Amino acid sequence: MELLLHSIKLDWPVLLPILICSILVVAVVINRFSFYKRNKRDVVLFIPKLQKELAANNLQGAQNLSIECGGVIGEVTEEAVRIFSEQRNGFSRSFDIAAALATRKLESHLTILGTIGGVAPFLGLFGTVVRILYTFQDLAVQGNQSAAVAMGIGSALIATAFGLGVAIVAVIFYNSFQSIVKRYEDDFQLIKLLFLSFVDSEDETTITSPTSNAI
Repeated sequence: MELLLHSIKLDWPVLLPILICSILVVAVVINRFSFYKRNKRDVVLFIPKLQKELAANNLQGAQNLSIECGGVIGEVTEEAVRIFSEQRNGFSRSFDIAAALATRKLESHLTILGTIGGVAPFLGLFGTVVRILYTFQDLAVQGNQSAAVAMGIGSALIATAFGLGVAIVAVIFYNSFQSIVKRYEDDFQLIKLLFLSFVDSEDETTITSPTSNAI
């Protein structure tokens, strides 16, 4: 504890950026965790209900089901129903745009975690180098004192440990949140394939009908 207080007292200018990074990490983690929790939906239950409405050609029911679902999944599905009712031929491209916009919401602020995960160790290393340089300067003035050397090196290593700790936490949450975003993207693809299955079935019916009439 004495060494930590000594390091904070002497090296606070180089520790301050790492402290700011740690505050940003905590803020982003709380923000994203809250956002994902609010938007969490059980797609396994939602998809069959949506499929049933589409099979009955009940677009209004599908729309109401999407609104009832809510969250990012509900928003994307609601947009999919609108596209399906207005422009089925270009459904795939239009849906991809809606899904990409939703993905941007999901990925918001994650670059902060990724950047801090890469930069924080170097900030800690910078603090260590600065403290070691000051330690050597003190040794040159005061002479060889083992206690001073030990205190200086120990103080220097605290900056590295602090930087590594912040980076590890940032990387862990960054990877965790990226996996959540990937699951949402997979859900969007399931919704897209569901709608495309009905688009394709209608195209096949349109192509088959004239042939049947001719026979």
